[in-house]
Amino acid sequence: MADETVTMRIWRGDKDSGAFQEFQVAAHEGEVVLDVIHRIQATQANDLAVRWNCKAGRCGSCSAEVNGRPRLTCMTRMNLFASGEPVTVAPMKTFPIIKDLVTDVSFNFEMAKRVPAFKPRPREPDGTYRMRQEDIDRVQEFHKCIECFLCQNVCHVIRDHDENKPHFAGPRLFIRYAELEMHPLDTNDRRELLKTEMGLGYCNITKCCSEVCPESIHITDNAIIPLKERVVDEFYDPVKFVVRKLTGRNKKV
Repeated sequence: MADETVTMRIWRGDKDSGAFQEFQVAAHEGEVVLDVIHRIQATQANDLAVRWNCKAGRCGSCSAEVNGRPRLTCMTRMNLFASGEPVTVAPMKTFPIIKDLVTDVSFNFEMAKRVPAFKPRPREPDGTYRMRQEDIDRVQEFHKCIECFLCQNVCHVIRDHDENKPHFAGPRLFIRYAELEMHPLDTNDRRELLKTEMGLGYCNITKCCSEVCPESIHITDNAIIPLKERVVDEFYDPVKFVVRKLTGRNKKV
């Protein structure tokens, strides 16, 4: 886009009340939404609250809803929008508003505290660990998560039902569980926790979380569905249940 004046509709307010406020502001070629928000903050609304840090799509801080779609504002170029089209920026809906575009995402960190830690198996007799490369490759994708919480924001289980939050870890935390459950050295078993306390069964695999992930992590296909399969194998497969009871085997695979 060439340099032009754009209409930005930004939500202003706190947890009690608020409304969208329009700003006419310059937007220059090559800029992203966060650039324009900073210009508004510097020239028209010094008290505008917006969270950001790296401005490089690595910290996940600047998450918001831009024209109704959850995005990182630092990675959303202004030339995505047609000339003359108003750009609406709203805070993430799933989390309580602190002020303007800043939301309270502490729910995610509280749920993270409930994830049982990595518990490695004993070392080999020579003092080393050995893993197959394919097992290592399987969990590498999950390490790309930047904790922008856009996946949590679009998950209807908690977006539309606050009462589910204490009982539903959400896509970001299911990535963490998958990362640990699939780790070739980990010996902790989190399947019962996923079934009874983390709400894995609430997910109906619509893949909306995967669609908004800025790191293109296949959250549903590679994390949530395999976790569901493991829970089903453990608690609902009658043949495997009997075999485990008879043999005493309950090893993660």
